[in-house]
Amino acid sequence: MIPPRKDPAAAARGAELASDFTVSLHYDRRMYREDVAGSIAHARMLAQQGIITPADAEKIVGGLRRIEQEIECGSFNWRPDLEDIHMNVEARLFEIVGDVAGKLHTARSRNDQVATDTRLYAKGAAGRAMAAVHDAQAALLDMADAHLATVLPGYTHLQRGQPVLLAHHMLAHFEALERDAGRFQAARRCADVLPLGSGALAGVPYPVDREFVAEELGFSSISRNSMDAVADRDFVLDFVSASAVCMTHLSRLAEELVIWSTEEFAFVRLGESYTSGSSIMPQKRNPDFAELVRARTGRTHGLLTAALATMKGLPLTYNMDLQEVKELLFDAEDILLPSLTAAAGLLRTAEFNTDRMRRAAEESDVLATDVADYLVAKGLPFREAHIIVSQLARRAARSGKRLRDLSLDDYRAASPLFDAGVLDISVDSAIAARDVAGGTAPRRVEAALAEAKARLAAARRDSPSPGPRT
Repeated sequence: MIPPRKDPAAAARGAELASDFTVSLHYDRRMYREDVAGSIAHARMLAQQGIITPADAEKIVGGLRRIEQEIECGSFNWRPDLEDIHMNVEARLFEIVGDVAGKLHTARSRNDQVATDTRLYAKGAAGRAMAAVHDAQAALLDMADAHLATVLPGYTHLQRGQPVLLAHHMLAHFEALERDAGRFQAARRCADVLPLGSGALAGVPYPVDREFVAEELGFSSISRNSMDAVADRDFVLDFVSASAVCMTHLSRLAEELVIWSTEEFAFVRLGESYTSGSSIMPQKRNPDFAELVRARTGRTHGLLTAALATMKGLPLTYNMDLQEVKELLFDAEDILLPSLTAAAGLLRTAEFNTDRMRRAAEESDVLATDVADYLVAKGLPFREAHIIVSQLARRAARSGKRLRDLSLDDYRAASPLFDAGVLDISVDSAIAARDVAGGTAPRRVEAALAEAKARLAAARRDSPSPGPRT
């Protein structure tokens, strides 16, 4: 075998490539609070257990506090050559307190350290997501409160179906976001397990007190298996998955606002701060924010696919692939939070054309189901009533009419069961007739709105403090 020719320049380029390829500092530096907090708790535990002296622990904690302050005020000297946030903090700690800094990593591996920091961050991200979801829900409730009497067509297949109250429509979106809040709460619970003390994969040969560290950092429990603790990133999958579903719900809302803001619908006028003009067409009012929420949903779906695909091939325990999964967590949060803020702003600044909405309901055949139900009340099976009204609507359409334009004679020609009462059917009577739990009848919607307000208030009261976003 011919030995490879030595090329110092190529070797240098290779070393530079290796450094650039593995560095994660540009995205994981946002975890500085979590890294400092985890190290402080670990240092205090080491002192409590007699593994290091209280004096050494005090120096280490003081140095870590100073590092956090330097990062906060922007004076910290970031070194990309040190690869990530963890090594940057450790290197600076050596500069501040000297060799005693080397004792901090006793009974700790980068593997359980990174897992701990990431879990702390995921808990905060889930809390921030819940707070943002709650704000969007509040905007929906404000709209519902303002439009308890606003009538519009409800749609299936984007075709007018039955009349509903706009408040009922807004509460439908509220319920979707309610489920999202539950998913983020579940994601937070999944992250709320301390892995520190698991070491590289097998545990540590020191008398550590993991429960003490868990209490210091606010974890509700400790991991039960050291190998699983350093390999597990299910909590990231849960957060990214919850983000993808939440963005899907926001996209559906955004799509409605885009459609409703067209001249063809003219149901809503979006706020100027959430729209833009055209570079060439002066009359345009483009729904940019709604369109971007819709578009960024696809990116979030891609993040979930990437996370699942990355995790599926990893043997136990730690693999460098997990570094990439961490970035997906950050990206999901960076898309989700501004999108929720945009959705809330879109709703709060929207002006609904209530007259146009009502006309759209009244000038269509959205009462066809109620006409069929009228026959059912006379004793006709619903399927037969459905056929009669379907044929009646078609005949009316061929004459350029709607059901509301027909005379009593027209109705009686279709069925002798019709009498003068059929002419009293209106969008208001149709809405009032849906007087069931979950229905669009005014008293049901008012009750649902009051209950939703109470639920949201309780959720906000019981939610953990989300912490600052870094």
